[in-house]
Amino acid sequence: MDYHLLGLILSFLFNGTKVLAGYPIWWSLALGQQYSSLGSQPILCGSIPGLVPKQLRFCRNYIEIMPSVAEGVKLGIQECQHQFRGRRWNCTTIDDSLAIFGPVLDKATRESAFVHAIASAGVAFAVTRSCAEGTSTICGCDSHHKGPPGDGWKWGGCSEDADFGVLVSREFADARENRPDARSAMNRHNNEAGRTTILDHMHLKCKCHGLSGSCEVKTCWWAQPDFRAIGDYLKDKYDSASEMVVEKHRESRGWVETLRAKYALFKPPTERDLVYYENSPNFCEPNPETGSFGTRDRTCNVTSHGIDGCDLLCCGRGHNTRTEKRKEKCHCIFHWCCYVSCQECTRIYDVHTCK
Repeated sequence: MDYHLLGLILSFLFNGTKVLAGYPIWWSLALGQQYSSLGSQPILCGSIPGLVPKQLRFCRNYIEIMPSVAEGVKLGIQECQHQFRGRRWNCTTIDDSLAIFGPVLDKATRESAFVHAIASAGVAFAVTRSCAEGTSTICGCDSHHKGPPGDGWKWGGCSEDADFGVLVSREFADARENRPDARSAMNRHNNEAGRTTILDHMHLKCKCHGLSGSCEVKTCWWAQPDFRAIGDYLKDKYDSASEMVVEKHRESRGWVETLRAKYALFKPPTERDLVYYENSPNFCEPNPETGSFGTRDRTCNVTSHGIDGCDLLCCGRGHNTRTEKRKEKCHCIFHWCCYVSCQECTRIYDVHTCK
């Protein structure tokens, strides 16, 4: 057992008060199995941790779409872990903690920007998909953005109503981001960037109808892309995120913080770009203050010169190599008709882990 890692996790948990300051702890509903029954048990709205009054009212008024909200956050977390699987920070979540990412999101870093964007996009995506599948009575297919049919095709099927999904995500996810400080401004911007990505990637999906596979009639509808395309796009935005500086202004309601691009020579960020104003730690060593778990014992790619390679991922500490036996299917044969038979082979692989 890695007692060093255990100690780090316990440190995160016992310093929860500091971690939870301004933290979107309602994201923890994505990791709780009990929230899958929200649609049939409204009483659970009050048990979701971290909801502000506006979110609580939303939950109680639109209880049947709350499982989709939970699923959307879960989808965002899974995509984050896929996109960062080869990075020093790999979007690690902490079990049995309301601050599911630990202190990492306390800072206004690129990582915080990406997590807010992908989580908001995930909520919009999951709600939109759920409505199109008919699991809710308060939403359904989109009938507002069809327009005239194109040459050789007509409207059909169920167009996904991404506008409704984006509205739900905006009303729920942004409800706690109403403070006049820089962090709320950053979170609102990145949340919206994630949702805008959904709208920008909507596309026509078509199906042919006719005898023997002919395309005598083609019907089309608006559809969301695979969520992996959303993750890939936002990961590119993470790599090119705009660094900002905080400015204070005096208004009738008091002091208000806003964000301005740090470098005037660069193109200012658009609504589709991610923004941040604090530098990230290097994530090489465990650090309870920053939420870094370090990269010790992480699997690295010995042939890669990128960030997933052993040189960069291991932060110059070197790596260990061990052999690992894996059982795999091999010598597969297709039999007419119709099944495949395979043998089982044992292959030996080299596994490289950071020191």
